[in-house]
Amino acid sequence: MNTINDEFQNRTDPYRRELSVHCYRILGSLEDAEDALQETLLRAWRRLDSLKEQTSLRAWLYKIATNVSLDMVASRKARSLPAVLFDPADPNDPLSQPINDPIWLDPLPDAYLDGTIIDPESRYEALESITLAFLMALQNLPGRQRAILVLRDVLGWKAQEVAELLDITVTAVNSALQRARATMKKYQDEGHWGAAEDSQEMALLLTRYVQAWEAADSVSLISLLRDDAALTMPPLPMWFRGHAAIKTFLDKHLFTGLPRFRLVATRANGSPTFAVYERDSSNIYRPSALQVLTLASNQIAQIDDFLVHDSQLFSRFNLPDRLTVDF
Repeated sequence: MNTINDEFQNRTDPYRRELSVHCYRILGSLEDAEDALQETLLRAWRRLDSLKEQTSLRAWLYKIATNVSLDMVASRKARSLPAVLFDPADPNDPLSQPINDPIWLDPLPDAYLDGTIIDPESRYEALESITLAFLMALQNLPGRQRAILVLRDVLGWKAQEVAELLDITVTAVNSALQRARATMKKYQDEGHWGAAEDSQEMALLLTRYVQAWEAADSVSLISLLRDDAALTMPPLPMWFRGHAAIKTFLDKHLFTGLPRFRLVATRANGSPTFAVYERDSSNIYRPSALQVLTLASNQIAQIDDFLVHDSQLFSRFNLPDRLTVDF
C-alpha cells in the first residue's frame, strides 16, 4: 500500500501547484482551493483504475478538479471585496465588526505560478489572470461559465478539450464562452486588470509608500494615491474612497502616536504587496495585515488591506511571525 501511495504521489506531485491555482481562480479563495485539491487527489486515488492508458494524467486531474470546484461553487457564496459589496463608509464612524463568513477573496502568492503551464495562445497573461480585479469579475460568472473561461482563455485549452472535460458539446462550450467574455469585457473596461510591471518609477513609488507608512505620514501617503483611490480592509465590510476619506481614517485610527508599523515586501495576485507588522508593548512587530496594491499610471488605485486573523495568511507567503529588529 505504501508503495502504491508513493507512486501516486510521485505521479501527481508535478501538477499539485497548478491545480491549486486552477481551483483558486474558480473559487476565489486559496483556502477553498486547497480543500478542492485534497478532494481532487482523494477522488483521483479512488478512481485510479479508471484512468485509461491513452488519457493524459494532467487532463484527467483537471477534469476532477474542475468538477470538484463547480460542486463547491454551487454550495457557496461568490467571493468578492468590500468595495463591490458595500457602499463607501464615513471615516468618522466607529469601525465596523468583521464579517468572518467565507465571502471574501483572499490573496494568492505569486510564487504559486512557478512551474504552471499557460498556453501561448491564451487570452490572458498568467499574472493578469490572478489579479484581484480579474478574480472579482470572474466571480460574477455562473460556475460553468467561470470554468470554461478559465480553461479556454487562461489555460488555452481547445474547445473540444473543454467539451470532453465537462461532458458537454462544443457548441455549448462556445456559447457559454461567448457570454462569459461579454461579461468579463464589461468589468475589464471598468477596472485595472494588468499585472504591475517592474520599472524605476514603480520602485520609487513603492519606496515612498513604505516610508510613508513607517513614518505614519498620511500626507505623503495620500500623495501617492489616485484621486479616486480605494482602501479596503477585509474582513471588515467598511471601506473608503478618495483622498479625504482615506486620510481621515488613517489619522483617526492608524497614524496616531509614535510610528508603529514596519513593512516587508512580497508579491501577491500579480501585484506589489506588503506584509504589515505592528509593534506591540514589547517592541516586537507582529503580523497585522497583508496589503495588495493595485497600480494605474504610476499611482496607487487601490489598497486591499487583508487583516490578519490567524497564522495561515503570513505562513502561505513564508513570512516570519514576528520582527524583532527595528529597521
